[in-house]
Amino acid sequence: MRLFIGDDWAEDHHDVELMDERGKRLVKARIPEGVAGIAKLHELVGKALGEAAEDDTEVVVGIETDRGPWVGALIAAGYTVLAVNPLVAARYRERRAVSGAKSDAGDAHMLADMVRTDGHQLRPVAGDSDLAEAIKVVTRAHKTLIWERTRHTQRLRHVLRDYFPAALAAFEDLDAPESLELLAKAPDPASAARLSKSQIAAALKRARRRDVQAKAEWIQAALRAQHLGQPPAVTAAYAASVRALTAVLAVVDAQAHALQQEVAAHFGQHPAARIIVSQPGLGPIIGARVLAEFGDDPDRYVDAKARKNYAATSPITRASGKKRVVAARYVHNDRLIDALMFQASKAIVSSPGARAYYDKQRERGAGYNAALRQVANRLVGILHGCLKHGTLYDEATAWANQAKTVAA
Repeated sequence: MRLFIGDDWAEDHHDVELMDERGKRLVKARIPEGVAGIAKLHELVGKALGEAAEDDTEVVVGIETDRGPWVGALIAAGYTVLAVNPLVAARYRERRAVSGAKSDAGDAHMLADMVRTDGHQLRPVAGDSDLAEAIKVVTRAHKTLIWERTRHTQRLRHVLRDYFPAALAAFEDLDAPESLELLAKAPDPASAARLSKSQIAAALKRARRRDVQAKAEWIQAALRAQHLGQPPAVTAAYAASVRALTAVLAVVDAQAHALQQEVAAHFGQHPAARIIVSQPGLGPIIGARVLAEFGDDPDRYVDAKARKNYAATSPITRASGKKRVVAARYVHNDRLIDALMFQASKAIVSSPGARAYYDKQRERGAGYNAALRQVANRLVGILHGCLKHGTLYDEATAWANQAKTVAA
């Protein structure tokens, strides 16, 4: 016997509907989030099954998320949880009705009916290990801080361009420790011009830079160069903004470095870490991101093609009549594709096989990004094989077909 549940979740409550195998609604309800809500859901399931409950009874839940304590509690209860992509749910809603009507209770009904009729086409929530989930938490937090650092650096650059262009000429990396220290100490052109060579050199030494004296002279000269400026009142206002931005950047940078240590520590404990870092272009940090986004459930990907499709490195084909277009996948996991493309960019430098494959794509007329994506796609397949068989990366084995083609 199978029981189907549609769960339309919100921050503080869930609209659920229980449906039998014939599509008959058994019960619908709004239950609270948390322990009380899970207990209420179990009660509803028990009443719906009644005395007909058997050992082989399966409860299938459709919900538009794959993470969080609620999903974990559903899996722990033995339910089969199918994570429904919100885009897929929206298209299914349109399939059922074209009026555009929408409600939470209606979405719960739609999800229950969807897992009943199309459950075989939906992906169950992966059974990743607790360590893999922990790695995902720290890697995502680390990457988010890196993105935030980049955003704040760009904001700082735009502010300096408007009133203090000499700082842009003096500091090549605005988020470097010495740049933040000197800008916090002298956030306006007048105070920056008064910085002594010894003050600049001290900041460079604390940042552990080389050739300190020459760099200090160059920075001092750049800060004292003539540039167009703003009125004193406007300059003071801009200077206050720069002080705030440098303070935020200093904190973000410090926490990003702290989280980087956490990422390396968690990743080093995973049994697959040795296999992943053996791949060309993957170190502890990027390797941890790849592991976190792929997960470590051995049954999640049927074959290498399924892993490539999830990674969005494989192309998609649109064919209709005489028209056929092969294009990149633009719906993807941003964090995963970012890590894989970074790996590919490093692999074409360190791996002869990856470089030969990249050159082959360029000779066919592919642009830089397209060729790099093809290298990433090939590397995902190699990684899948290594993880499946528990073997480390081997250059000759990984690119054996490539070597045969070159020889031919």
